[in-house]
Amino acid sequence: MAGGILPVDSTPISAINIDGKLTLSIIITCIVAASGGLLYGYDLGVSGGVTTMVPFLEKFFPDILRKAANTQVNMYCVYDSQVLTLFTSSLYLAGLVSSLAASKVTAAYGRRNVIIIGGILFLAGGAINGGAENIPMLILGRVLLGFGVGFTNQAAPLYLSETAPPKWRGSFSTGFQFFLGIGVVAAGCINFATSKHTWGWRVSLGLAVVPALVMTIGSFLITDTPNSLVERGKIEQARKALHKIRGSSIDIEPELEELIKFTQVAKSVKQEPFKTILKREYRPHLVMAFAIPFFQQLTGINIVAFYSPNLFQSIGLGHDGALISSIILGSVSLTSNLISAGIVDRFGRRILFITGGAVMLVNLIAVAIVLAVVSGVDGSKDISKGNAILVLVLLCLYTAGFGWSWGPLTWLIPSEIFPVNIRTTGQSIAIAVQFIIIFVLSQTFLTMLCHFKFGAFVFYAFWVTVMTLFIIFFLPETKGIPLESMYTIWGKHWFWCRFVKGEDGQQNHP
Repeated sequence: MAGGILPVDSTPISAINIDGKLTLSIIITCIVAASGGLLYGYDLGVSGGVTTMVPFLEKFFPDILRKAANTQVNMYCVYDSQVLTLFTSSLYLAGLVSSLAASKVTAAYGRRNVIIIGGILFLAGGAINGGAENIPMLILGRVLLGFGVGFTNQAAPLYLSETAPPKWRGSFSTGFQFFLGIGVVAAGCINFATSKHTWGWRVSLGLAVVPALVMTIGSFLITDTPNSLVERGKIEQARKALHKIRGSSIDIEPELEELIKFTQVAKSVKQEPFKTILKREYRPHLVMAFAIPFFQQLTGINIVAFYSPNLFQSIGLGHDGALISSIILGSVSLTSNLISAGIVDRFGRRILFITGGAVMLVNLIAVAIVLAVVSGVDGSKDISKGNAILVLVLLCLYTAGFGWSWGPLTWLIPSEIFPVNIRTTGQSIAIAVQFIIIFVLSQTFLTMLCHFKFGAFVFYAFWVTVMTLFIIFFLPETKGIPLESMYTIWGKHWFWCRFVKGEDGQQNHP
C-alpha cells in the first residue's frame, strides 16, 4: 500500500531509463532557478525586522510606539495593529492574483521567462519601498513585490523539477527552500546592521533589488526546460537543452520522444486545464495541491519568521536581541535545509515529513507551556532573559524540524506530482492556496496572539498533529520516480486507487 500505514514500495517505475550525470550546466541552471527563493526569503526576513525599527514606526505607525510605552499593555498585544499587518500581508494578496495568472503565462511563454518577469516586478517593488514617503507608497511597493513573488514561486519550482534528473530531483528542488533560507538570514543581518540608523529601514527595504537583480540576470543566461520547450513546439531547442543538462555522452532521444508523446496526448484534450484538474482521476493531485501548502502555512513557520523580532522584543530580549534571534532562527533553518537536500533522495519524502512534524509538535507545545508558566495566563508577568532564551532554543528546534520537512518539501511535492497537461495549473493552485492562507494568518496572527496569548502555539500544534497524520495515511512516496511515470503511484495507494482506473493508475496517464 503505497503511502498507507504499511511500508511504502518506493522503487522507481519508469517507461524509460532517464539517466544523466551531474553536469556543470545542470548545477548552474538549477542554482539560477533556485535563487528565486532569495526573493521570497529576503521579504520574509526583512519585513518583520523593519517593523521593529523605531524610525520606521515613527514615520508610518506611531500608534504602536505609544502602545509600547503603555506599561498596562500585556506583552502579547503591543504589535496588534491592522494597518501594520496590512503592510505585511498586502504582498500575499498580490501574490495570490499573480500566481493564478502565472498558470497560463508559464504555459504560453515558458518557465524561464516567467522567472524573469517576476524578478523585474520584485525589483520595482523593492525600489518603491526603499523610497516610500507614506503608507500608500509602502503598500504599492508591497503589491509589486507580491506580483514578483507570485510569478517566481510558481515558475521556479516547476523549472527545478522538470530539469533535474529523477534520482536527484529532491535535492535540486529543495534548493529553492535553501535559497529562501539564505534570503531570510541575509535580511536579518542587514536589519541588524541598519537598525541603528534613522535611514536604516530604507536600506533594508531597498536592498530587495539585489536578489531580484541576481536572479533576473542569471535567468537570461540559462535556457528554458525541455518540457516547456516541447510544450511550445520548440523541439530542436528542447533537444539542445536536454543535451546540455544531461551531458553530451547521454542518449537523450528516448527522453525527448517521451516528452513529445506526453505533450501531444495532453494537447489532444481540448479542455480548459482548470476544468481538467477537477476530473475524478485527478482528485489525488488536486487534494495534494490544496493540502500540502495549506498545512505548511498552518505549521506557523512564516508567522514566526514575520513576527519573530516583534515576538522576541515583546518577551524581553530587547531590540538587538530580537534581531539577533531572527538571524539565529534563519541560520538553523538554513542548516536543516542542507540536511534535507542531502537525504531527501535517499530516505524519501514521507520520512522527512513525519519526523519533522513530530519535532515541531513537541516544541510548539513546549513553547506554549513555558510562556503560560513564566508570563502568566494573561501575559502580564515579565519574562526573564533566561526564559526568553529558552523560548528561542525551543523555537530553534521547531524551526529545524520544519527546515528538513515542510519547508523544502512543500515546494517539491506539488511540482513533481502533476502530469504535463495540468502541471502549470496544479502548481498555480498550490501557490495560490499558500498565499491565501498566509494572507489570512499574517492579517490575524498579532490579534490572535493578543487574545489567545500562549494558546496561539497550541493552535499550531493541533494543526501539526493533523498534517502529520495526513502524510502518514494519504501521501505516497515519490522518490526517484520520473515525472512522466508519476501517475503510477496513485493506482497502488490504498485510498487513491479508487479514483484511478486500474492498479497502475493508467486513467491518470495524460
